[in-house]
Amino acid sequence: MKNIVQYQLFHEGYSVITLNRPEKRNAISKEMVKELKQCIEQAKQDSVKFLVITGAGDKMFCAGGDLQDLHGDLTFDEAFSELYAMKEVLFELASFPMPTVCLLNGNALGGGCEIATACDFRITKETNECGFVQTKLGITPGWGGGALLYEKVHSSFAYQWLMEAEIYDAAYLHERGWVHRIVSDEAWHNQSKLLEPYKTKSYDQMKIVKKQYTKKMSILRLSALMDEEVRNCAKLWDSKEHKSAVEKFLAR
Repeated sequence: MKNIVQYQLFHEGYSVITLNRPEKRNAISKEMVKELKQCIEQAKQDSVKFLVITGAGDKMFCAGGDLQDLHGDLTFDEAFSELYAMKEVLFELASFPMPTVCLLNGNALGGGCEIATACDFRITKETNECGFVQTKLGITPGWGGGALLYEKVHSSFAYQWLMEAEIYDAAYLHERGWVHRIVSDEAWHNQSKLLEPYKTKSYDQMKIVKKQYTKKMSILRLSALMDEEVRNCAKLWDSKEHKSAVEKFLAR
């Protein structure tokens, strides 16, 4: 049986975690949450100088939560429990002691954008599109990614994106500062060259620069804001708007 989350340690001193359910648009299941946490812990134990998150395939980085687990019939307590487990994963990413890089191999929607936002840097193919679409589904971001978004881009744009729930192309998101680098489809497959700016730095350099960044973010304050986001999303989980949106999606 294949690993639904893959972990690779490279001799240059970095690790790559790959969401490996391309047939399910790399949607996050309960089992993936556990495996993601284990992989991040493994990266810490391996003392990597940076960590990469990407997805399998070339169409979708991650479509968010798997609706088999995060269906519309959860109570507040059930929804909170499911969402909080993934919030912990995002916080582990956001507070990771070394730089984190999201290689957006394909589109990111909903929770997929939350995972990408938890990383320090986002590199994307030029053809990709991404969207915090949760408010079109009767809910709000539920893993803490909304709170993280306010730290990563101008607050006015974060507010607009979360409210309007639009899907934007890579060029637009680069202008807004969410995407750090856009890569042609041809250049995408040379991962070694893509990561050159990170590979050429020493472990100590990377650690110092990341520590300064986490201080700027006030990481403990951020954890509390992420917790609040999980609670707010869980309150909306059994709303008629969310149930209707899930039913429409499943009936497609």
